[in-house]
Amino acid sequence: MVLRDCNPVYAVVAGDRYHSAPCRPGLGLAFAPKDYLQGNSYRIIFIHVPTAFLAQSIYIMMASAAVVTLVWRMKLADVFVKAVAPVGLVFTFLSLFTGAVWGKPTWGTWWVWDARLTSMLILLFLYGGAIALDRAINDEKSAARAVAVLVLVGVVNIPIIKYSVEWWNTLHQPATFKLTEKPSMPVEMWVPLLLSVLGLYLLFGWLACLRMKTEIVMREQKTRWVRELVMAGRG
Repeated sequence: MVLRDCNPVYAVVAGDRYHSAPCRPGLGLAFAPKDYLQGNSYRIIFIHVPTAFLAQSIYIMMASAAVVTLVWRMKLADVFVKAVAPVGLVFTFLSLFTGAVWGKPTWGTWWVWDARLTSMLILLFLYGGAIALDRAINDEKSAARAVAVLVLVGVVNIPIIKYSVEWWNTLHQPATFKLTEKPSMPVEMWVPLLLSVLGLYLLFGWLACLRMKTEIVMREQKTRWVRELVMAGRG
């Protein structure tokens, strides 16, 4: 199973998108050519960029769900926010960690109070704050409203992350992908990078569905349908 899941040939031929999703960054790490300036150290981009993409995208999704929670009071929106917040936290941490590892040979330091890095660190705190606030309030409805407000307030940080390299003089490089411009890197590099991003989005979709299902069962554990489901599983 492990060999099959991490075999890029199998993934392409069989179209096994979900099983091959975690292995997409491996395409860039193993097969992309060496950069003429940074050598092999640049390969961490195949983990750093996808995790940074997901960290911001998940928060935007959470903000959209927060609006639904506050306006239409749909329980499923609250379930989504609670389920994906830890996933976003992990992706944000991985983005910061891989950025630090990449920054050491590139900038000569693990960390600088750069606008992009600082705004990503704030994003990490926002994810952590949402998780902590949800656990601090016992009433489910009150917790949902409080977390939704916090998420909506924090969404102002997303455009700051996006445009920080344009608004301020920063060490961080501009965006790797732009819809209006052709990628500056050769096709042998940006195609594996794009596959890494798509693969990580697929992984997030699977994790979101799995965590939402778990959250729904936990909330409805005293209902009849959950008890019947548990009994059916035991049988």
